[in-house]
Amino acid sequence: MEDGKPKGSGMQGELESRTPGSILEEIAREGARRLLIEAMEAEVGEYIEKHKDKRDGEGRRLVVRNGYMPERDLVTGIGAVSFRQPRVDDRKLEEIGEERFSSRILPRYLRRVPSVDNLIPVLYLKGVSSGDFSEALEAILGPEAPGLSATNIVRLKAKWEEEYRSWSRRDLSEREYVYLWVDGLHVNVRLDEERSCILVAMAADREGRKEIVAVSDGYRESKASWRELLLDLKRRGLSRGAKLAVGDGALGFWGALREVFPQTEEQRCWVHKTANVLDKLPKSVQGKAKSMIHEMYQAPTKEAALSAYEHFRESWRDKYPKAVEWLEKDEECRSPH
Repeated sequence: MEDGKPKGSGMQGELESRTPGSILEEIAREGARRLLIEAMEAEVGEYIEKHKDKRDGEGRRLVVRNGYMPERDLVTGIGAVSFRQPRVDDRKLEEIGEERFSSRILPRYLRRVPSVDNLIPVLYLKGVSSGDFSEALEAILGPEAPGLSATNIVRLKAKWEEEYRSWSRRDLSEREYVYLWVDGLHVNVRLDEERSCILVAMAADREGRKEIVAVSDGYRESKASWRELLLDLKRRGLSRGAKLAVGDGALGFWGALREVFPQTEEQRCWVHKTANVLDKLPKSVQGKAKSMIHEMYQAPTKEAALSAYEHFRESWRDKYPKAVEWLEKDEECRSPH
């Protein structure tokens, strides 16, 4: 007993009866709700201030506050957030040909933040079937997340798939790339048995602008899968390959590249190369070895790079021959520049 009240009564009792996780979630939602309200109030206040000098023939303002809209819920990554959006009466602006207020923070018909819609492709890539979406979303957003019925989930998934199809068919005839980076990503996804990885190609033009040019499924990063991807790029208008292609030496990509874009020069990826070399060294010397490898691919000239390369070979050949062998692998494919 404390002050005549049983221990754990009132707010303290409520907190003690709940898990720390649920308390933190409620605090986070309340914080998000307050921030959202403050942001909308500030947005409306700025809009009214901007139009404060606009008045009708009787001297009355054309733009004024008009209470609040009915309470609504917004589905977010931390669950549903309830709020009332401030309302503006600016109908008379139309009479003088000016645009009326439209919230940039929270459009009138928005029911979910974009990150929630993005959960659909993420869960899809994680191998969650349509029938499992509700359970997965409930675990992320809470049991009462509105607007995410099975029908809506199927619709969102279909929309995402259509956007991907449209993107993967876009015309490339006006593109000219200098660099092309490729890799095969192995993820825990229920793809078809004959398709076990995702092939990704990213390119950069002469101005240094980078873009993803292709994402496709593939069979163990095979030559046939990469050839299919490259031929599709050519079919969509990419008549010439990049000046230089960069990727892991183990990819079937290189055989495909020589057939489809034989003029493209080859260079093995230093990220993969560094990881493979360091894997053959004890941790006690990996820091030093990594610095020596950086000196090679960050060298200002080809001569300086070759000098750093020879220094590494001479330094580690006797004690760690396997590491040196991995460095020497694909030596003929280094960039000539």
